[in-house]
Amino acid sequence: MFKRLKITAISALCTLLCALFTANAALPDSLCVFGAESTAVEEKLASPVFTAAVDGNVATVKLWGLLPVKSLSLKVLDQKSLYLGGTAFGVKYFTKGVLVVGLCAVEGFGGSVCPAEEAGIQKGDIVLSAAGKELENAESLKNIIAETGGNALPLEVQRGDDVFTTAIYPALSAADNNYKGGMWVRDSTAGIGTVTYICADGKHFGGLGHGICDTDTGTLMPLDTGAVVDVDINTVRKGTAGYPGELKGEMGNLRRGYLTANTETGVYGIWETVPEALGELVPVGLSDTVKKGKAQIFSTVDGKRQSYEIEIEEIEAGAEENRNMLIRVTDKALLAKTGGIVQGMSGSPIVQNGKIIGAVTHVLINDPTRGYGIFIENMLAEQR
Repeated sequence: MFKRLKITAISALCTLLCALFTANAALPDSLCVFGAESTAVEEKLASPVFTAAVDGNVATVKLWGLLPVKSLSLKVLDQKSLYLGGTAFGVKYFTKGVLVVGLCAVEGFGGSVCPAEEAGIQKGDIVLSAAGKELENAESLKNIIAETGGNALPLEVQRGDDVFTTAIYPALSAADNNYKGGMWVRDSTAGIGTVTYICADGKHFGGLGHGICDTDTGTLMPLDTGAVVDVDINTVRKGTAGYPGELKGEMGNLRRGYLTANTETGVYGIWETVPEALGELVPVGLSDTVKKGKAQIFSTVDGKRQSYEIEIEEIEAGAEENRNMLIRVTDKALLAKTGGIVQGMSGSPIVQNGKIIGAVTHVLINDPTRGYGIFIENMLAEQR
């Protein structure tokens, strides 16, 4: 009798372990949900055998409400519906600190030297301060270096997520008799992009679908201030294989809003002047609703926002943050105007089955009819 009970117990334990293993394998590692309530997670799991307890951005899933199965990372969204973007906007962008875009030798009276390189500074670094003073622009760094007399100049430098201190010994240039640091730096940029969405409050917005990066280094430019202005698109340079096209226009002088963040998933900001004709709110479609096939993008290429037909060819949920879909332009009118996707169209919202599901982010250089898109949930997760 005892032996039979022992066998039964072992069999039950094996069945339980098998159930736990199967349940664990069936659950995703992460979920995107509207709101941080347990019911939102359980609705997403769509199985009566699972319950969830939410703590911040982590959900602990239990089997039959008793046995912990897995901890899921949560991407919690506050916005269930958005006003559709698709309009062009201009950005006048100023960095926090100055970005090192190149190193160069200083031809001095005693020979050639690169003070920045000797101090361990690299292309793509961000110089935050010099001699304890925050840098407002490239000119301020130039002036501080000129006043050193060749003595050690302490610098605070950011490289990726790390911040460190170093010191350069400026060299006296034989060409103009001024002290120099041996580095080229940049403190600002300007460009044209497309608004992806405006939040239900009519003020907060997201655009581009990728960050503003330096053209020489590819480094994400740290934001100090960024003015959002109107732009009048007046020229379209058509894209061809190996030669990306571009939207060109004239930027206005009146500030319409400002940026609050520059991230890998886009730029975010606040309108000071609420855009006119926002239209109707459009529901948000999460990544698990995105399907291969027909969709539309909304963009402004000739003075007014229009919708254009595209095809979603591939869905890559585990890809880079801003390259989740491979898309192809099929709209004959857009192909005739632009050749496909061109610079300035980044941020154009993607709509499928009446829901905003993402935004255009990149063009394939060798095939401008194709490009990448980001899931809207990845942008909304960074919305501030």
